[in-house]
Amino acid sequence: MKVSMLGFFFLILSIPSSSAQEGGVKNNTDAEQQVIDLSKEKWQWMADKNVDKLTGLFHDNSKFVHMSGTWKKDEELDIIKTGSIWYKKADVHDVAVELVDDTAIVWSRITLTALVRGSDAVTEFTVTEVYKKQRKAWKLLALTFSSVRDTHVIKH
Repeated sequence: MKVSMLGFFFLILSIPSSSAQEGGVKNNTDAEQQVIDLSKEKWQWMADKNVDKLTGLFHDNSKFVHMSGTWKKDEELDIIKTGSIWYKKADVHDVAVELVDDTAIVWSRITLTALVRGSDAVTEFTVTEVYKKQRKAWKLLALTFSSVRDTHVIKH
């Protein structure tokens, strides 16, 4: 009887643990967390207009898709440097990342506060970022803003 009670006790203890895993809680690998952290730093560098850091992060062939157009690395850096779009603050609500070999895809649901054409704009986006590992550094290949409702959910 002692063995049965002990087994029952361990069974009860294991139920909350497996429920939490099914609820979408995911432990990121070190590489996934590294890319998530880099993406977060990128938002701060954009807010700070830190073109030096961004120049090193953006791949030479990178492209940026915004609501008003698509452009390449040099134009994005110029937009940030001159403040024609000032990414003042990105509140990140959710992040999902997937690694495929030396490529990482990051989906972030954000509320972006940006100064555009002289006015503050607050917009809900899901942002898709594609990174490629070159040597030991991740380089941003693509960044796409998709305007979404504030109820938008990223599937993990």
